[in-house]
Amino acid sequence: MVVLFVVVAGTAFGQPQAAPYKVVDGYKVDANTLQGFRTWRAAACDRCHGANQEGMVGPSLVNSLKTLSKEDFIKTVRDGRLEKGMQSFGNSKMVMDNIDNLYAYLKGRSDGAITRAKVEKMP
Repeated sequence: MVVLFVVVAGTAFGQPQAAPYKVVDGYKVDANTLQGFRTWRAAACDRCHGANQEGMVGPSLVNSLKTLSKEDFIKTVRDGRLEKGMQSFGNSKMVMDNIDNLYAYLKGRSDGAITRAKVEKMP
């Protein structure tokens, strides 16, 4: 069993920030990250971003979240990018109530810590 905790640099006062997810064996995740995966599926994000988040009509989120800040991610999901075909989810209670969990799931995929698109709850 491999347990992976990633530390991401760049918080206030220059202190490292713990990753927003916990993952074991590449696909067993904490309850919040699992809820992020469920939100991903329920909102049908895969229609544009692909089942593995590697892009189709929409861009690869695996690549985008390497440089996109959490604040910009939230703004994009909330407001959309209509000129690029990205709809707004600001009126979706399910998405907005789980935006931090959705970010955690996608950030884990982007960081390479979550190695498969479909995840399970860690023991």
